[in-house]
Amino acid sequence: MKMSPGAFLEWEGKRITLLGMSGVGKTTLANKLPRHSWFHYSGDYRIGTRYLDEPISDNIKLQAMEVPFLRELLQLDSIYIRSNITIDNLTPVSSFLGKLGNSAQGGLSLDEFKRRQDLHRQAEINAMRDVPEFIRKVDAIYGYKNFINDGGGSVCELDDPETLKILAEHTLIIYIRTSVELDQLLINRAKSHPKPLYYREAFLDEQLPAFMAERGYGAVDQIPPDEFVAWVFPKLFRARIPRYESIASELGYTVDAGDLGAVSNDADFINLICDALA
Repeated sequence: MKMSPGAFLEWEGKRITLLGMSGVGKTTLANKLPRHSWFHYSGDYRIGTRYLDEPISDNIKLQAMEVPFLRELLQLDSIYIRSNITIDNLTPVSSFLGKLGNSAQGGLSLDEFKRRQDLHRQAEINAMRDVPEFIRKVDAIYGYKNFINDGGGSVCELDDPETLKILAEHTLIIYIRTSVELDQLLINRAKSHPKPLYYREAFLDEQLPAFMAERGYGAVDQIPPDEFVAWVFPKLFRARIPRYESIASELGYTVDAGDLGAVSNDADFINLICDALA
């Protein structure tokens, strides 16, 4: 969706999609908007509670079955286990994605890892395609006119033009661009605290053999799970940037992450968007 600053100001019921790397400030920005007038739609929350709810619960139960005490209770249907996902706590989603590597250290085989990656990709596509219907029903049911879609960090990796087209038709896409300093901060954070991530299959198929050759691993099960995540993140980070820039150039607009600190309310947010549109 393209529009002028004037048209945006006159737009009754502003609908915005925030895109950018995880950690760039999308959720923090969305949380600064008043809840009584803005509906905050979290793509990752929708993924975890709607499209991966059962696989996530199954994964938790699988781990619980390794504990004899819990195993017996589960088999007798004496306890109930499920995740407790919130917009601010999406750990069950990342735990389900998991990490490649040594099974004794909690790593996944390549086949299982790719299976979960594929499930996540389809779940993210579905969550983003749900945006138009959520815009309609939160207005009809709750009276929300303004809508902000907090997209996950891997939206640019979906390779699904139709999903991006749907977002652009129903929302104003805003890409949050990082700075050199923030780039390094996010990379350092990923190296010190490696977290499960989604990778395009082509990217994974390219990077995994390079990593194994460089580190001398002959099989995936030899890899310490955190080691691959820390090694590959800078490459993933740099591969995603041109993808986000392409989306913003063709379908939306760009704001700088450094400008988000000046936003403290919806008026500041509107001004930030108007500056981007101008």
